[in-house]
Amino acid sequence: MDAQLLAEIHAEAFDTPWDETAFRELLASPGIQVSGDDRGFILIRTVGDEAEILTVAVRPALRRQGLGHRLVESAIVASAAQGAERMFLEVAESNLAAIALYSANGFEQVGLRKNYYRRPDGSSEHAKVMVLNFSQ
Repeated sequence: MDAQLLAEIHAEAFDTPWDETAFRELLASPGIQVSGDDRGFILIRTVGDEAEILTVAVRPALRRQGLGHRLVESAIVASAAQGAERMFLEVAESNLAAIALYSANGFEQVGLRKNYYRRPDGSSEHAKVMVLNFSQ
């Protein structure tokens, strides 16, 4: 998947999307893995024994069909294969669908980042910090 396609899907999925340049820079960074297709993708970074989900994006018309779940599962397998023992992520408190997805995959809340997300209208929103320990 190239940066242009990632940016296109991300723009459909989020109010404050990442642009093509941001994706190009991320893809050139060490430890970055992306999986998915033109329906959606997951982008993770694995460093040492820790992995982080940087973003998951599924085209809105294709949500609630299990793609997000399969993407998260594939990311867990891929990062464990690279030696990760746990995976972290941040998710907006209001994103109940994503929180349910992560919880269904075994993630648990371990913290809160106050005013982490900036919204287009200038407001902000807290992010839940969630973790999945692979060895449980």
